[in-house]
Amino acid sequence: MLKQRLEHKLLQKLSPQQIQLMKLIQIPTMELDQRIKQELEENPVLEEGLDEDQEEKFEDDDNYDDFDDSRSEAEKEIDIDDYLSDDSDYKTSVNNKGADDDEYHVPLSQGASFHERLTEQIHLRYLSEKQKTIAEIIVGNIDDDGYLSRPLISIVDDLAFSMNISVTEEEVEEVLEIVQDCDPAGVGARDLKECLILQLERKSGANLARHTALIILEDYFDEFTKKHYARIAQKLELTEDDLKDAIDQIIKLNPKPGNSMKEAQKDMSVITPDFVIYENEGKLELTLNSRNAPDLKVSKGYENMMRGYAEGAHQSKSDKEALTFIKQKLDSAKWFIDAIKQRQNTLFITMSAIMDYQRQYFLTGDETKLRPMILKDIADLVGMDISTISRVANSKYVQTNFGVFALKYFFSESLSTDSGEEVSSREVKKILSEAIENEKKKKPLTDDRLAELLKENGYNIARRTVAKYREQLNIPVARLRKEL
Repeated sequence: MLKQRLEHKLLQKLSPQQIQLMKLIQIPTMELDQRIKQELEENPVLEEGLDEDQEEKFEDDDNYDDFDDSRSEAEKEIDIDDYLSDDSDYKTSVNNKGADDDEYHVPLSQGASFHERLTEQIHLRYLSEKQKTIAEIIVGNIDDDGYLSRPLISIVDDLAFSMNISVTEEEVEEVLEIVQDCDPAGVGARDLKECLILQLERKSGANLARHTALIILEDYFDEFTKKHYARIAQKLELTEDDLKDAIDQIIKLNPKPGNSMKEAQKDMSVITPDFVIYENEGKLELTLNSRNAPDLKVSKGYENMMRGYAEGAHQSKSDKEALTFIKQKLDSAKWFIDAIKQRQNTLFITMSAIMDYQRQYFLTGDETKLRPMILKDIADLVGMDISTISRVANSKYVQTNFGVFALKYFFSESLSTDSGEEVSSREVKKILSEAIENEKKKKPLTDDRLAELLKENGYNIARRTVAKYREQLNIPVARLRKEL
């Protein structure tokens, strides 16, 4: 049975403008450039630069809201003065840098991708059209590390169902061998064992160490991965020196051949710092990258056009439609400029709080001076939501006297020493990495022994916490760190 009733509810909903603002806060400086270019292309009312006769200033205005359309029809009549007024609030500029301080970077062109390089090599081989198609499918299934991520039978099915090409698994394997002959060595392998063997076989020159290394990979791969060197030496009747020479041949190989091209491309990328912190006579000073506050304004041409349409807005339907269109674009332009200002203000306030919180580190560069700091600490200081602080810290970088760091670098958990003093988990990680770096490689320190060392230094940490920190530092377990 249907019933009608009145209910009073209090709901909170994010407007599209608020969602867009959150996205603007989250993106780094380089992406902001692209976002501004996109807005300039889509909105003809928005322009770059400032009018010469207007004073540059930076004001914070969180109360702009022209999107409430709950007015009566009479109130919806357009007030031209609201759009033709010379309001310099809708101009943005950097108030802490001169024109000569703007940071510019020459764009770097990147070469072909890993998969494009493989495809180019395939096209240089003498292959039939059928073989080229098989090779392209194989290359498409090779992951970024250089491994063939799908079984050959699945590739056979793909060719049959999606391209109506009938092939056997043996034909695919023949073409795979051709792909595996491409650079870098080891590409197209189906597992780590095959990858290492392909690389060893590609090496020129025959010697005892290389021959022994191949035997180890082919017949004793499981023992090798578990570093049971004594068992290998016993079964192959090798001296310690011969075994060491063979192992040296293997550990020089690349377990992820695809990364050799990917790393080269990464080296070409440029990190643009969003903030710059420098010391001036013992005081820290913070500046924003000038790209975070570009000069944007409302087009004078469209303001003049609005004046022209204003007189006939109530007489001609087409004039009124044109006037409404311009009004919408003006609303959008003013909101976007205001959002850029709010982004600049939020970034500056948040980074200022981080700088003050970690003042000792920014003055000395000593990693042990980093205080424990979580998102909530900064959120409480600046009076913002934790999610906003998280967006600011995401993909942002700060340039200091000691290098360029991601903002996330300064956030760490809190730990207590025996004396009750709170220290950063980063300090503990540094002690761990130094202990492992100085350990005897023939007998590496276990997690239990590392926990004991930390306790001796006043850090009462459980073994599982040591294991967690070791994994975060990308350091393998003691057994895998063992060397001959």
